[in-house]
Order: sequence, then C-alpha cells, then structure tokens
Amino acid sequence: MTGQGVSIAARNERGAAPRGREPEGAATVLVSPSELLAVGRRPVLLDVRWALGDDRGREKYLEGHLPGAVYVDLETELADPARPTLGRHPLPSVQRLQSVARRWGIRTGDQVVAYDASGGTAAARAWWLLRWGGLTDVRLLDGGLAAWQRAGGTLESGDVVPETGDVSLTGGGMPVLSIADAAGWQGVLLDARAGERYRGEVEPIDPRAGHVPGAVSAPTTENLAPDGTFRPAPELAERFAERGVRPGTPVGVYCGSGVTAAHEVAALAVAGVEAALWPGSWSQWSADPNRLVATGP
Repeated sequence: MTGQGVSIAARNERGAAPRGREPEGAATVLVSPSELLAVGRRPVLLDVRWALGDDRGREKYLEGHLPGAVYVDLETELADPARPTLGRHPLPSVQRLQSVARRWGIRTGDQVVAYDASGGTAAARAWWLLRWGGLTDVRLLDGGLAAWQRAGGTLESGDVVPETGDVSLTGGGMPVLSIADAAGWQGVLLDARAGERYRGEVEPIDPRAGHVPGAVSAPTTENLAPDGTFRPAPELAERFAERGVRPGTPVGVYCGSGVTAAHEVAALAVAGVEAALWPGSWSQWSADPNRLVATGP
C-alpha cells in the first residue's frame, strides 16, 4: 500500500464517502478525563504536543505529562518529509506507521488515547492515522492536558520508553482524498484553516494565499468550547448543517497540511458524519501553479 492510502474516488466512482458504516458519535471518538481516570487497565497514552512554528513539544512533555504517556513527534513520526507535490505533512506508509506505533508500545488489542495541550488539534493527527492504519479502539482525550489537570489527574516528568509493541496495521481504515479527488469533488469540501487564511488575507507559510475554489470555510477552532473540549454533538451537527453538511453528505476536509483537518474529521464524526481527509491540503494545492486559487469570503 502506498503512503497516501486508498483514494475515495478509487473506492466509489461518484467520489462519495463509502456507505455502510454507522456514524461514530462522541462515545467512539472521545474519552473524558473522568472516564480515563476510572479505567482499570490504562490504555496506551500518546502525548502529541505540537504547534505550527513551535518546536518545544518534547521539552514540554519532559516537564510534565500524563503518567505513562509516550511522546509522539508529529513531524518525524506522523508524517513523511515534506514535498511540494505531496504537501508539508505527507502520510507515512502503513509499514512506517506500524514501526513507530510499535515503538510507542502499542500491542494487539490495546486501547489508545491521544492528547495534546491544544484541544486535540495536534493529537487528532495521531487519532486519524491510527484509525487509517486499521485500529478502531483509538480515542482523543477531550480537553487534553488542561482538562486532565482540572479533573484532578496528576502529571509525571521525564521520558517514558515502553516495551516494543507488536501491533499490526493494515491501512484503509479511514477515507482519503487525493488532490485530483479534491479538484473534482461533488460534495462539500470544508477548509479547516483560520478564516483569514481561507479568505487569502494572510498566508504565513504556504506558497499562495486563498482557498480551493468552491471550498467552504469551517475553522477547526470553532469545533471547541471555550474550555478546549469538543462542543456537544448537537451543536457540532448544527454548525456543519449551516455549511451544507448532514449525515449522508459526501464531505472532504483539508487544512494547511492535513493536521488540523484531522480534528475536523473527528468533530464531524462526533456529529455523526463520516468525512474524508485530504492529506496534501492547501500546501499541496498552492504549490501547483496550474491550480486555480479563490480569495474572499
């Protein structure tokens, strides 16, 4: 299997998300700190602290993390090296993802919980990748590190080096869009970046400012309540319905490089909507001078 997975269009000639799977809902996407504190057998915990332009994730992890949590480096473990033709965070191959998942200590049958300190906007990349790799028992810690501490959870410092796991990944567990799929998408294509980037008012990192023609602005930050937890499912469903998305609607999501778009896919799943992720996202589209760019609201 290639690093980009199976294109949705290859699996469904109309380009729609594959049918037959029940919507996930919050219970299969999120876990609350109180639920995590109450479990008997602690799941594999992944600390995915990352933010664009901030390389201190590991430093912050070493200062304090959930007990037993393993640090995950988004740049080197959740993505292949950047390439203009594939974007800033191309998907790793299934084989490479399996290798790092074993380094994280994941064994067959394990539960996995990913978290960060930014409302899940980075941890969702690990959640999505492991789901894409074929695991089903993967959750996001709702509210992340801050919610854990508010619930009375303790932190520990230093590095955690687990025993090597034996998990096997197969790939194909989550729908994926290619740049060609996105260009010809017949459903709703959501742009998860900040509104000012969508409108083309600013572009801090990618070659051109603007958005894919026809895409609808749906900033990832609006998936979250003020305390950094996901908004309730009915609120998310209403938010996406206002953008033309309802259960059964073919939905694709992109951002700058396929990181925060994974958070949008998770929010859609909480709302009962399956969506496809475009890993190359705007960093791939804007690097191709032959692709048209739209600006404005």
